[in-house]
Amino acid sequence: MENKRLVSLDAFRGFTIAAMILVNFPGDWNYVFSPLRHSEWWGITFTDVIAPFFLFTVGVSIALAYSKRLEAGNKPQEMYKKLFIRAIKIFMVGMILNLGPSQGFDSQVDDFGILANFSWEEVRWAGTLQRISIVFLVCGFLFLHTSWRMQAAIGAMVLVLYSLAMLLIPTPGYDKAMLEPGVNLAAWVDQQLLPGKMWRGTWDPEGILSTFPSIVTGITGLIVGRLLLTKQPIEAKVKTLLFSGFISFIIGIVLTWNFGLNENLWTPSFVLFTSGMAAMTLASSIYVIDMGSNQNWAQFGVVYGMNAITVYVLADLLAIIFYYLSFGEHSLNAHFFNAFTSIGIAPKVVSLLYASIFVGINFIPAWFLFKRKIFIKL
Repeated sequence: MENKRLVSLDAFRGFTIAAMILVNFPGDWNYVFSPLRHSEWWGITFTDVIAPFFLFTVGVSIALAYSKRLEAGNKPQEMYKKLFIRAIKIFMVGMILNLGPSQGFDSQVDDFGILANFSWEEVRWAGTLQRISIVFLVCGFLFLHTSWRMQAAIGAMVLVLYSLAMLLIPTPGYDKAMLEPGVNLAAWVDQQLLPGKMWRGTWDPEGILSTFPSIVTGITGLIVGRLLLTKQPIEAKVKTLLFSGFISFIIGIVLTWNFGLNENLWTPSFVLFTSGMAAMTLASSIYVIDMGSNQNWAQFGVVYGMNAITVYVLADLLAIIFYYLSFGEHSLNAHFFNAFTSIGIAPKVVSLLYASIFVGINFIPAWFLFKRKIFIKL
């Protein structure tokens, strides 16, 4: 297993991206099953676990990929440039996507295709890819220069300090610490330091302060990657992964008694709860896919997973055609939604069906790249 690529990890990453596209692009946002929406504030849904699952795979992938480079004789300092460049590319692609209609960018385009009245105040600087780039960069440096024990200690320290700050420091303008939407220390930091506009007006779910515990999610992946690199039999690794994932899951539940599950704040309970789930899911995937005799059913996830970020970006670009361009009186998604609801199919079912088809449409270019062995590393 040390020298063999984990098909299960590629599949896990791919199914995670497919799920991300599924929940991001319904047929109609007014008709979405509740598990396919983010929780409004406290609590957790299926949709809420997707982002931490992906950050978890980022950590695992760093450990597996960079260990090979170190074993090949590369010094950590020789990898700095690639680490920085990749992080910057991912961040910049996220910024470019934030200039699109799906991110609510309001500047108009003139007759020459040039943005008119452009203002940086209209641009959202935070985002999914921006957070991924930061987690990738920090976790990359941690892997190159620290042991898994030091990584665990750093992760624990970040979670403790974040909890103390959020629970004990009075929110400016109030006489106590607040944990309400837009009225908490994380939101206040974003209001003071985050340039441009924020996703929710006065706060951003991918803001500055909450990025620190999201890095810890990446660290949990680093630690799991270290486990997978050991010379233990694969059966022992799966058992250890299942057990440790379950313990993390339970600790996450216990921590909710003091600081509940909240993706927007990326609470410590959320970190440990979702990382535990991710570890158990990966362990199950290894058992079924890598230890199993039939890997064909996982091919869909592998195809997505080998160009995960590329497909995520492509989905956002295709959404311009499917959601924002008018074909007649309506966009393509509206035509689809109206056609199927008019024959009596429940609106939420039609919305989910459309999202599933959109996932399939994005699979086509992913398959094209996969078959030609083109793997784009942003």
